[in-house]
Amino acid sequence: MKYSYAYHTRSRFEDGLCAFAPNLARDPVAFDAVLKSPLKFREAISTLHDIVISDLRFKARDKTAYEEWKKGEDQRRSVLASAARSAARENFATKLGISPELEKDYQTQTKKYWKARDVYTAYLHKHDPDLWRMLLPCDPVITVAEDVVFFECFSADESSYGCLTVERDAAFGPASGIQFGTTNVDYSWDLYHQFQSLRSYRETRFTVDPAGFSTKTGDEEYREGKIDLPSGWLRGLMQVQGAMTLPARTVRLGRDAVYSLMAWLKRHKAATSPRALRFELLPDSPALVIEPWETRIPVRMERWVDTPHEPVRLWGRQRLLALARALPLAESIDVHLLGTGLPSFWVVNMGPMKLTLGLSGWTANDWTRGSALDLLAPPVESSPMELRLVSEILREKRAADLEHIARHAMMDEGRAAAALLRLAHTGQVIYDLPHGLYRWRQIMSEAVGESEMGPENEESAAARKLTAAGRVKLESVEDAPRGGKVFTGRVETKPVELLLDADGGIRRGKCLCGHHRMAGLRRGPCRHLLALRTAALQKSGAGVEESASGWYQRLTNSIRR
Repeated sequence: MKYSYAYHTRSRFEDGLCAFAPNLARDPVAFDAVLKSPLKFREAISTLHDIVISDLRFKARDKTAYEEWKKGEDQRRSVLASAARSAARENFATKLGISPELEKDYQTQTKKYWKARDVYTAYLHKHDPDLWRMLLPCDPVITVAEDVVFFECFSADESSYGCLTVERDAAFGPASGIQFGTTNVDYSWDLYHQFQSLRSYRETRFTVDPAGFSTKTGDEEYREGKIDLPSGWLRGLMQVQGAMTLPARTVRLGRDAVYSLMAWLKRHKAATSPRALRFELLPDSPALVIEPWETRIPVRMERWVDTPHEPVRLWGRQRLLALARALPLAESIDVHLLGTGLPSFWVVNMGPMKLTLGLSGWTANDWTRGSALDLLAPPVESSPMELRLVSEILREKRAADLEHIARHAMMDEGRAAAALLRLAHTGQVIYDLPHGLYRWRQIMSEAVGESEMGPENEESAAARKLTAAGRVKLESVEDAPRGGKVFTGRVETKPVELLLDADGGIRRGKCLCGHHRMAGLRRGPCRHLLALRTAALQKSGAGVEESASGWYQRLTNSIRR
């Protein structure tokens, strides 16, 4: 997708003024106020920066020394053959009149070239803002709302999502020249380093500078261009929104527990599996357990569920180290658990600021390619009328809870929740997890369609083809012991078993295909489970109204937990 940008100036920090340059290719957004706690803002925005640059993907070991040793051994063993080849080359060169030093000079200069290139590449990685542009496909997104200002970003490996929410009344002084909306802001390594000079004894003004909108003339220079924005960046944001609205158990941890966890991970490296972080949800003895050492973290300030649940295991725990700078400011940390191997959200409560860190199932299972969590939700479709009503209400109100939106749209809350999820999927709405509100936030200047987000999920597209070809056979239906129904059948030649809840959501499944055997439901259901669910819903005649209402009830129950 081609994304246009135009910046009047560079974002800067000088003389106590923190000025962000907005993208002039979007609608005007402006904000100007004094920071009440510059040090807290410095640590919070630096934590967001650490999330952005986080890249824990596997990197091959540097085998340069080993290769040099192996090369020397090969040369020693083949010295006789090398001598013979050298003699043959000398004879050949003598006949043609070629200087014997030519090849030696060529090899010497080639080595110098590659050595200089490696040094320059390392320098660019640290200092060049253009390389930063390559690491971050799109500039950070900033939204100015009536009650908060919040920033959003993705990590370099696209497995971590960060959102810093700053409450306007508590964190800023009186604001002027406000224009609500969402835009990208110019960001660079230099600006990050300048943030480190924030001090409490100096007044600091925070501003999203709208000057470029009013002063742009043909005589002035503007940095304009188009970014070939990867479709995965957009799809990843939509997956985050889908995950935020899924049922979750909320656990409140104290700062000491998270500090103990991070200190252990910093000092120890697991040599063997398993390497999960296990939440033991027991009312009388709750605990965090670090595998494989089985180290139990004492928890003093927590909010656990009242009834015992099976343990929840999370992977990719090293990414939590990005929260190190925010931890001294934390009053508590709320962890929203979707289930074993599924994404989790860590909300760091820092008084007037809240930092949300969204982690995919594990580091290699990034938000953009590995996650297909939206396929776990019931197949609820909203009409264009419903989408228009909900979008108009939220565009006018800017932020509202589900009850307010449903009441003003004159529809039940299940239908309203389905419409909000669809708007979030197109980049128009964000769910504010710390405050429990839906906010109007346009990630792009207009709604994002499926074509802009790249190809459809492979399993979903394949399931539709299997259903259309009549290769799905439903064999039996039974009531599950704890509610819902168990469906068994055959899709293609594979036996499939599926547990659906009352509103059509997939709770469990069994399939012999490689996709399911490798990851289960952690990467979304396979094509065979999706095809059998379609056949099951068609046979049971479950209506959209029933599905939407049940889905919403499940969400509200998870929030009350």
